[in-house]
Amino acid sequence: MLTLVDLGIVRHVEIIADHVVRIGLSPTYSGCPATDVIKSMVRAALHSAGFDRVELSEVLMPAWTSDWITAEGRDKLREYGIAPPAESVASPGRMWRAAPVIACPRCGSVATQPISEFGSTPCKALYRCESCLEPFDYFKCH
Repeated sequence: MLTLVDLGIVRHVEIIADHVVRIGLSPTYSGCPATDVIKSMVRAALHSAGFDRVELSEVLMPAWTSDWITAEGRDKLREYGIAPPAESVASPGRMWRAAPVIACPRCGSVATQPISEFGSTPCKALYRCESCLEPFDYFKCH
């Protein structure tokens, strides 16, 4: 479905020698409960691919931002039923503007309402579409 590269979490990959790899990963936010699971899955995948030694590091500077989600990653989120971030965090003007319009990932309607600031995970908010009446997660900008 969605890869760590799509999410912009993989910061660097370095093959040191035969069967040795070094990878830097950034959590989507400080204290993300998925960080340890992600590291375990990366380690397991690399071991099964034949890498005997896997060195994982957590890269915190610069901090991850939702702007790093690739265009393909945004499309995959939408296809999975999660609305991707609606705007860039790079624009300081966004702090003074009204909240962005969030389109329903299922039907495309912009007649949506926030239900909760936290969805299935802390990095997502829960919305409901007024057109198709379906609830959906919105991947917050951060």
